[in-house]
Amino acid sequence: MGLTGGLGICISHSFGANDIEKLRKEIAMSVYICLAIGIVITVGSLFWMRRLFVFLQTPEDMMTDTLVYFGTILAGSTVTIFNNFAMTLLRSVGNSKVPLASMIVSSVVNIVLDLLFVFPFGMGVFGAALATVLAQVVSALYCLVYIRRAAELLPRKTDWRADGVLLGALVGKGLPVAVMNSVTAVGGMVLQVFVNQMGTAYVAAYAACMKVCGLFEQPGITLGLALLTFTGQNYGAGKYDRIKQGVRAGVVLSVLVNLPFAALEIFCPKLLASLMLNDATVISYTCIFLPVTGVALFALGWLFVFRNACQGMGKTVLPMVSGIVEVAMRVMVVLLLAPRLAFRGVAFAEISAWVGAGVMLMITYFFYQRRLSGKTPDVRG
Repeated sequence: MGLTGGLGICISHSFGANDIEKLRKEIAMSVYICLAIGIVITVGSLFWMRRLFVFLQTPEDMMTDTLVYFGTILAGSTVTIFNNFAMTLLRSVGNSKVPLASMIVSSVVNIVLDLLFVFPFGMGVFGAALATVLAQVVSALYCLVYIRRAAELLPRKTDWRADGVLLGALVGKGLPVAVMNSVTAVGGMVLQVFVNQMGTAYVAAYAACMKVCGLFEQPGITLGLALLTFTGQNYGAGKYDRIKQGVRAGVVLSVLVNLPFAALEIFCPKLLASLMLNDATVISYTCIFLPVTGVALFALGWLFVFRNACQGMGKTVLPMVSGIVEVAMRVMVVLLLAPRLAFRGVAFAEISAWVGAGVMLMITYFFYQRRLSGKTPDVRG
């Protein structure tokens, strides 16, 4: 997702500047990059996956299912990357409806196949993972149908000739975003290590909490992606004042969107947990975690706003550094608070990452915005 998002930044700049020739060439080179990364991840996972889960201190009774599930998911990583690129491509040229529809279709397919593979076919964890991969295939094909209808998005034969300079530029934008996402994921792994040491009940509670957080952060992620496209196109067109207006609107919308979800986490954690769990002890643990993350949900929303605004302007290095800040905050706070506050300490470590990175990105955005205010539209470096 991070890599394709970085590629989309270049594409949105070219689209905003109405440089269709460069746009087609960027799409062709992006396909090569996605294919290469997909192969590397698939092959590499054969060597590091077990070592990773041993390092994370995954409980032995969960190890086999964990390896089966993630092995299947990673085997389909090339499909996932191309699906993400297809959605990013459409968003980069202003089409947000088709990616949304493809996500809905994919989710429905995933649920149906989950129920079919896990229960009637008895395929267990492998069936659940396979359902996810096949849902990604459906989503990618759905997007491809619409891409083929847009002539300006279809590279010509000459566009497929390798261009080292353009490949370097695309990787230069995409790699920092990919690294940021990877580094952020490492922070989550650090917390998982601490939770794994607490026992199976806490692992189940943490997994449920992450599902809730993952669901409730989707509106913020979507808003951030919309702002990424908006910022990228206006940056390419040299309309810098519109970037400022878009970010202001994004901050306000983020508060409005996150308000009901924050209220649910703070005041109704037991209800949310009961939708996924039936063990009273595990549910009680989720009631410790969710109110803490609910209070800071607004900070997470603003993090998405300012991170995507910076990336949309083509500034990807400092947002990458913000990922390192997230990891540092998680590690420092969990080491400090987990021994004293146990599971609640893990929750505080999670939100400290949001706040720390969010503050850094806010400062970064205003720094770049001030530099833009002195630029003429034809200066976009």
